[in-house]
Amino acid sequence: MTDSSKIWLLDGGMGQELIARSPTPPTGLWATQVLLDFPELVKAVHDDYFQAGAEIATTNTYAIHHDRLEPYGLDDKFADLQHQACTLAVKARDEHGGGLVAGSLGPLGWSYRPELAFPFEEAAERYAEIVKLQAPYVDFFLAETMSSLEQARAAVLGAQTASKPVWLAVSVDDDNGTELRSGEKVADLVSLAKTLGIDTVLVNCSTPEAVSQALAQLVNQGLTIGAYANGFSKISDNYKTKGSTVDALETRQDLSPQVYADFVNDWLILGTNIVGGCCEVGPAHIREIALRLSKL
Repeated sequence: MTDSSKIWLLDGGMGQELIARSPTPPTGLWATQVLLDFPELVKAVHDDYFQAGAEIATTNTYAIHHDRLEPYGLDDKFADLQHQACTLAVKARDEHGGGLVAGSLGPLGWSYRPELAFPFEEAAERYAEIVKLQAPYVDFFLAETMSSLEQARAAVLGAQTASKPVWLAVSVDDDNGTELRSGEKVADLVSLAKTLGIDTVLVNCSTPEAVSQALAQLVNQGLTIGAYANGFSKISDNYKTKGSTVDALETRQDLSPQVYADFVNDWLILGTNIVGGCCEVGPAHIREIALRLSKL
């Protein structure tokens, strides 16, 4: 599935695209709130990415965690929400007539805050619970926005209990893309991946400039590498407070589909085989990337 002769086009951001389309303000539940209130919007976003040229639908399960649902009294809906999100992605894929479904595994605790992650053994168990629910629907698992080596290790080991391929995506420091948000070196992911027995490592949810720096640390290391950056100016300290809403994040105004596709072109030249978009990178960006890929 990650043959180096193939370039895979991921979809773009789900959560922020849902927030943009939702008629109600964002809450601390983020994309899960839209799944609860307007599931048809989730299906529509999947449809639009496939129509734009994406080959992979990423399930809207990034934020479906017990610790996210419990404060809102919704933990009893955990399994149902996992099933519903996966079903919507599969339906979009089937109606499109082809493609893959990636089961999204977001970070426990809070995004971009590896120090809030659950202890290793507990985290691995929680991910194992999630992948058991997602496995009947997805083609592989995508552990996203992992911000430390330990966080990444727990997610991968938990995901491997389902006996399906696992892709690992990490988030890096916006000001220094050679480091994870934990301060650990991106280069150390190479030995971690080989120890875990995975061959696909991606960089996600960081500025495109930081992603470029990170990829330079991963090329020519015997891995299939990928990249899908976000469209935020940077991850602000205001958003790093657990329970905050995405109103605390500032969207860049200089990342048009053409500009973003230029970054993608640079990543392909580096040797990246998987490209797409994260938060604030939408269907128009994916369409521009697909157009350029069609001319290669």
